[in-house]
Amino acid sequence: MKFFLDSAKLDEIKEAYYTFGIDGVTTNPKHIMLSGKPFRTALADIADWIREEGITGKDVFPVSVEIDPHLDDADGMVAMAKEISSLCENFVIKVPCTEAGVTAARRLEQEGVRTNLTLVFSPSQAIWAGKNGSLFVSPFIGWKEANGEDCKRYISQIVEIYQNYGYYGKTQIICAALRTPKQIVDCAVAGADIVTAGLAVYKDAIKHPYTRDGLERFQNAWDNTEGN
Repeated sequence: MKFFLDSAKLDEIKEAYYTFGIDGVTTNPKHIMLSGKPFRTALADIADWIREEGITGKDVFPVSVEIDPHLDDADGMVAMAKEISSLCENFVIKVPCTEAGVTAARRLEQEGVRTNLTLVFSPSQAIWAGKNGSLFVSPFIGWKEANGEDCKRYISQIVEIYQNYGYYGKTQIICAALRTPKQIVDCAVAGADIVTAGLAVYKDAIKHPYTRDGLERFQNAWDNTEGN
């Protein structure tokens, strides 16, 4: 399973890449806002770092970028997607799972612009990404579980459907909006291709009180060993 960082802050992207070896990035308008930079400035900074690091290419380090969420027609979505994708060969274009978004994603994929069908909240929505050949589909987890839904079955159904019809691996399943280490585990067990989460979630996933307790015990033993 691959790990993407859900952020548009370049300092977080660098830390996650150098510390955790993340495999890609997902952004959205809220992440861009929190970066404190204008949309195109934030994208340019990420693109420059990618080139400096020598990790160009969607197959090496994909970065999902969401188009203007006010766009509600396929023509407008396609036009902006082409503009943004031309800025960096790593950029994959996020389009919403609406009728216009599905139409735009299908057209873009036919024209060689890779897409990520986002804001997916049901297996029936996820089918369209696989059918139309999107590179990614992003079923959201955190929002649903925050409203009392258990998402393990939801992700398992998407995986099963994709396996049934040959979409699995061609359209990669990104479990999005993860909030806890448990959700990472649930998605991994279900067979998702990728999880994307904030840096704090990944840091929490490494922690365990027994690890800390064990380290303290070993430190004490080390300090009380003659000759150390």
